[in-house]
Amino acid sequence: MCVVLACAASPAIPAAGAARSLDSGPHHLGIAGEPEWVEFEGKPPEARFLSITFSAHANATPATLLIRQRGVKLKWPILLNGRRLGWLELNENPLHAAYPVPPGWLREGGNTLSILSPENTNDIFVDGIELDDRAPQDALGETRVQVQVADKNSGAPLPCRLTVVDENGVLAPLVALTPEHPLALRTGVIYTGDGSADFGLPTGRYTIFATRGSAYGLAARAVSQTPGQATEVDLAIGREVSTPGFVACDTHIHTLTFSGHGDSTADERALTIAGEGIELAVASEHNRFVDFSEIAPRVGVSARFTPVIGDEVTTKIGHFITFPAAAATTPVPDFKQSDWPALMDSMRAATGGERGIVILNHPRDIHDGFIPFSPENFNAVTGDNLRGPDFTFDAVEVANSGTLQSDFMQSFRDWFALLNHGYRVTAIGSSDSHDVSRFIVGQGRSYVAANDRDPAHISIEEACRSIKAGRVEVSLGLFTELSVNGRFLPGDLATGLGGDIAVKVRVLGPSWVDADRVELFANGIKIRERKISAAAGAIEKAAIEWKIPKPLRDVFLVAIASGPGVTAPYWPIPSPYQPTARMRNPRVIGATNPVWIDGDGDGRFTAAREYAKQIVQAAGAEPKSLIPALASCDAAVAAQAAALCNAAGFNIRDASFSAVLESAAAPIREGFAAFAETLKKRDAR
Repeated sequence: MCVVLACAASPAIPAAGAARSLDSGPHHLGIAGEPEWVEFEGKPPEARFLSITFSAHANATPATLLIRQRGVKLKWPILLNGRRLGWLELNENPLHAAYPVPPGWLREGGNTLSILSPENTNDIFVDGIELDDRAPQDALGETRVQVQVADKNSGAPLPCRLTVVDENGVLAPLVALTPEHPLALRTGVIYTGDGSADFGLPTGRYTIFATRGSAYGLAARAVSQTPGQATEVDLAIGREVSTPGFVACDTHIHTLTFSGHGDSTADERALTIAGEGIELAVASEHNRFVDFSEIAPRVGVSARFTPVIGDEVTTKIGHFITFPAAAATTPVPDFKQSDWPALMDSMRAATGGERGIVILNHPRDIHDGFIPFSPENFNAVTGDNLRGPDFTFDAVEVANSGTLQSDFMQSFRDWFALLNHGYRVTAIGSSDSHDVSRFIVGQGRSYVAANDRDPAHISIEEACRSIKAGRVEVSLGLFTELSVNGRFLPGDLATGLGGDIAVKVRVLGPSWVDADRVELFANGIKIRERKISAAAGAIEKAAIEWKIPKPLRDVFLVAIASGPGVTAPYWPIPSPYQPTARMRNPRVIGATNPVWIDGDGDGRFTAAREYAKQIVQAAGAEPKSLIPALASCDAAVAAQAAALCNAAGFNIRDASFSAVLESAAAPIREGFAAFAETLKKRDAR
């Protein structure tokens, strides 16, 4: 089904220099019976695609087509008289896009404009379709705006992101007026390496926002532009979230130039890295090493960050990032390898042996029909690699802002399972951005313990040591601090403890981000939760102290803060990448890595799996002897014991176990039930 609309033939097509409406809309397009999100249930689209007929003069010079759009996640081709003019801009946020119409594409008299549907489900809205017979430079450059952004404290020019919206909050069409000045410009968005931008806007009322990632504040200015008007705008933003001793790192960064997809050129990427306040930037193109240090000087931002030569090793059995390579000419790891141990060896050989870093990327995403952490490959309760060999990667992405999960906690639960199994794996935040503005570089990020005095000369070796040691904070808008007894921090073994443990959690975020919840996990089990409500604009969202009894056995503690997702146009959090549900529930996140609690006082950390092994070896796997021996354990140890019994050939779901478990403590029942559920899911596949 399509909607065909006709603009009445006008006896007088507007004179040169005027834009005219072809269709005001709005039109909801999509696939009937296949709502993309829950808000579209019971609201079927009017059509799958749109076709508009209108009258025009043949164009001997470039013209401009303008379309307002919202919700565009997939590629929707735009056809003019049967020729592909382009695609709707890949961006789910409301925006007013401009498309150049080449000379000769408009016919004298009748014309047809079509917006065609992709094959898969994507509910979108289009409206405000206009045709301007001027070229984009003239149609969008009716007025001039010159912006200068400075650091609020020093007054020095500051790299930043400028976001420009119209009076309805829609990203506005822009045009650069000084092409020699490096800018990364998309609809409604400009990244500048020196805080200055000179650009054109159509006549109208706008708001201009200046931001610099989630550690900085926000400045805004409203402007009303009339034809020929030039406006100067001075804005100042300052650092609001202080992170001394940590550097802002994005370990997952792409470009169109080197990856072949997305829309950010290499030069634009350097501007976006500086504009979002990333200080340690890991180039992670697919199966190639790239050195951003050759790019940053071209756009004047080499003093703003330290480049790291990395590679996203893209295989049919998962995606991994490895770094640092000594040079961009370093031979890449063997990405055709299908054996994980051999692949790990290849990555480490390319990036410094055991000194280098290997990160498992987005383990719940499907690529080439393979999901690393699917039920047939991974036990999400015990951390077992069901494909055989032990895991040997150093870190795993738990907050990838480019590939968000429908349930943001799923990635954390997977990580908890790895830790309970005994793997020392560091949680990482990253952006996976290939774009200038669709997915924001550094939105998901990691704060890595390292000397942060000079962003251009960060010690990569020190940062790698901190990642391996778990001295990393995961951030998607929030920064969460955790300490035990006032002296043990993430990455530390907290030993020599008394009766009660003092756990302090502090949550920070910029004035434009909110937080509403803090949770404390021991061995992945939530043991404390606090709802929070900071004053509007507060930087410190929460400062909480809990007293918890010293556990009988070792546990790891992790704090996770979260809050409502940012929907504002200057830092919108995207929808889930490969959703498992039709509900969109974006959240900002700040998570710590573990503080390792030496509960048994032996001066080392023992994981839940090792405790379970000791108990099963001593008591045996028969339920009548095993279940009582687990009486003082938590659910994490019980789940590991259930896995060991299952591996030894005992059916934990039969009556002999069920009968004994009925009288067991709640944590033991919960642990066995959680493991039994993984067997059920695996059987179902």
